[in-house]
Amino acid sequence: MAEPVMECRDVSCRYDDTPVLEHVDLTIERGELVAILGRSGSGKSTLLRTMVGLLPPVSGEVRVLGHSLYELDDAARRAVLRRVGVVFQQDALFGALPAASNVALPLRELTALREPVIAELTRLQLALVGLAGLEHRAPAELSGGQRKRVAIARASILSPELLCCDEPTAGLDPIAAAGIDELLIRYRTALGMTIIVVSHELASIRATATRAVMLDDGGIRAIGTVDELAHSRDQQVFAFFHARPS
Repeated sequence: MAEPVMECRDVSCRYDDTPVLEHVDLTIERGELVAILGRSGSGKSTLLRTMVGLLPPVSGEVRVLGHSLYELDDAARRAVLRRVGVVFQQDALFGALPAASNVALPLRELTALREPVIAELTRLQLALVGLAGLEHRAPAELSGGQRKRVAIARASILSPELLCCDEPTAGLDPIAAAGIDELLIRYRTALGMTIIVVSHELASIRATATRAVMLDDGGIRAIGTVDELAHSRDQQVFAFFHARPS
């Protein structure tokens, strides 16, 4: 049987007194690349934040790599989350640090590796994401696509089993977005990572996802392969995949 990497069991989330998600049940298995999609305000980023330990649910259980995340003590939760990489929508790079220092930060903060080893691992990681030779560039000197690659390199420098990305191709031109898509596919197929991507970019979803989850009205409206959702008999699901750009 396939191994669950992420499980949400009857999960509900809210901000203050405002419900955002209600009774969400979702299982993501090892080796999948799952896209979470939906209209603005449907709870995509909220669900991702709950999955990665940033927003405790008001009810239900989140299991990450076999552990009930919010029932662990702080030390045990940090140990589990070290096996999870997160790429934030705005890349969250430190502007005062060059690309190499941004990528190396988890190694310096969370391992006892010596500096020569950290430098070599960082160089290899930047080469893996197509940024060889740009180690000393500041984030302000990089394009949007290059900054996203630095963010992905940093999130994956500890070889996480699960990589979670919030809108990794948002705001990028088609060529840069396709490059990010190819990188995520390579991480899944060559490195065996399980990947969760929050996205509203249909081209990226079609190119990368093994499964898609559509949120609507505070819950999961549809789940299946991209082709299944694109041909859904549910009018709202069908319309999401076939709406003409404004």
